[in-house]
Amino acid sequence: MKLFLRSALLLVVAAAGIAAQTEPAEEQRLGELRAKRARGEQPTTEEQEFVKRVMARRNAEFARGNPARESTGLVPLTDLGMGAYRSEAGGLYPDRANTPPQAHLRAGAGVARRIAAVEGKIALLSLGMSNTTQEFQAFQKLAGADAGLNPRLMIVDGAQGGQAAEITADPKARFWSVVEERVAAAAVTPGQVQAVWLKQAIIQPTQPFPAEARRLESYLIATLHNAMERFPNLKIAYLSSRIYGGYASTPLNPEPHAYESAFAVKWVIARQLAGAPELNWDPARGAVRSPWLAWGPYLWADGVQGRRDGLLWQREDLAADGTHPSLPGREKVGRLLLEFLKKDPSSRPWFVQGTER
Repeated sequence: MKLFLRSALLLVVAAAGIAAQTEPAEEQRLGELRAKRARGEQPTTEEQEFVKRVMARRNAEFARGNPARESTGLVPLTDLGMGAYRSEAGGLYPDRANTPPQAHLRAGAGVARRIAAVEGKIALLSLGMSNTTQEFQAFQKLAGADAGLNPRLMIVDGAQGGQAAEITADPKARFWSVVEERVAAAAVTPGQVQAVWLKQAIIQPTQPFPAEARRLESYLIATLHNAMERFPNLKIAYLSSRIYGGYASTPLNPEPHAYESAFAVKWVIARQLAGAPELNWDPARGAVRSPWLAWGPYLWADGVQGRRDGLLWQREDLAADGTHPSLPGREKVGRLLLEFLKKDPSSRPWFVQGTER
């Protein structure tokens, strides 16, 4: 609850604005608090109370106009087949595919075989927002109880509450100092970080598709560049998008934006597949500016309607705000991530015990 409250406060302070009836003086004060937060300064108790009042009003306004939904009718990207969403084809990868092109997958498997312990350790790092850190902590517990994982593996949670995509895209954001502090606290060096799980979203998206997804796409690319600057041996990054947002009682990241964020991930990976120089991972093709990219687990399903593979999101999988995962929801994501990493050809060689070369 403490983490959730802190994240909620930070999200409101970081938001672009509040409801239309906001008084000019109130808007000015929010702007001052946003600037203070950007400098890494902590709000006073009085400032926190002010933000909580604004948050309560905004949330009440949103909830009145957006009742919780057990289903949106949207079709998961993995189930779209020959269908489309707003003229965008389904599938996680180009050509409506849910698996990487064979050449890219072979390349990823080759990168995985080159991942080896640096001074005895291989580090997997999470990057992202509040949902990411909550889900990754559940994954850490599950991984810690799994005797079949590589004993050289170090799992470090760099994701942080309230630190959405526009923040991680900023190379000067305090987010990155905290990541470095957490890496050091885990007795891991920057050179030992070789894989990343990145899951991000935009705070209070309002623009119709594809505007917010395109904005997220640019933030994801910037975040990857920032990670490459700090971790010289980073080789692989797995990207995931949001869980179901139909139960949301706040405007932090509701539907259809939670669903649409998957297209940002798809577009980033497609750009790498198309040879975009800003996402080049192969030193034989020029300057390396990105790790090899692929989808991690795709987490969205249409509420209780679910999707073809059986994944669904019930109300009890979400916390009170309908946006952050509850404990069962966190464990659900943690298990999906663990199973993915144990089986994928690009992760199994360094993640599972006895497979590292």
